[in-house]
Amino acid sequence: MRRRFSKGVIAIIAIVSVLAVAITVGIFALLNRVTPFTEPVEGCKITTPEGSLELEIPQAQVASVIAAVAARRKLPERAVVIAYATGIQESKLLNLPFGDRDSVGVFQQRPSQGWGKPEQLVDPVYSSGKFFSALVKVKRYRKLPLHEAAQEVQRSADGSAYAQHEGEAKILAAAFTGRVPQAVHCWFPAPTGKTPVSGTAGARQELARALGSGTTLNATSQKHGWLMSGWSVAHAKEFGLRQVRYNGRSWTPVRGDDGWQADAGAPAGKVEIS
Repeated sequence: MRRRFSKGVIAIIAIVSVLAVAITVGIFALLNRVTPFTEPVEGCKITTPEGSLELEIPQAQVASVIAAVAARRKLPERAVVIAYATGIQESKLLNLPFGDRDSVGVFQQRPSQGWGKPEQLVDPVYSSGKFFSALVKVKRYRKLPLHEAAQEVQRSADGSAYAQHEGEAKILAAAFTGRVPQAVHCWFPAPTGKTPVSGTAGARQELARALGSGTTLNATSQKHGWLMSGWSVAHAKEFGLRQVRYNGRSWTPVRGDDGWQADAGAPAGKVEIS
């Protein structure tokens, strides 16, 4: 027996069908407007034989400072790896002005535990120095499992948590220490106008403060040059830098996501920023 629908039922079916089509079309239009798969307007990427990592610019800034302070103290790469794993666990490598109880900064150091004043501990140069000062007092820290060395410094509730970040820490250390050339690149909208002299001077002064050296960007080795280059790229947005040049390569923010470009005029013995 063939079932017949009343005119009212047919009308309802037609209305529902039209609404379904309209909703579908609206969803596709919204998705096209949102474009969730477009590249972020700014960020950083670290690429080494050990692997790749994506960072926010503030994280890259902190990572570059830690490496610079370690170079100032002539510490081995293992010390930098331990510092990175600790910073990732404690703050995701962000310079936090808050934390558990009175903890602040990248390593969540506590003023009440003698690490320093709060305003000092939110300075990554100072807090990195304090971390390394404590680390080098740990016997055989280079040979200890990473989480044990970090826990000797931090005395946290769960010292085993640091171990999970060792792989990421090794990638960061290979890049920011300069051992792997041209491994750090960041991108962001190009600064408008010329870079102010105060911007380049400020960048030189801040890098010199971390390295404990003069404001000239002369490279004592290729590794040293790439360390300074990585620091400069990570801090380029902060100081309005438009270009970093070193050892036959150059970087600009608008092409930063493409990495370093060939530049025959970029000197080998000096990092140039502008």
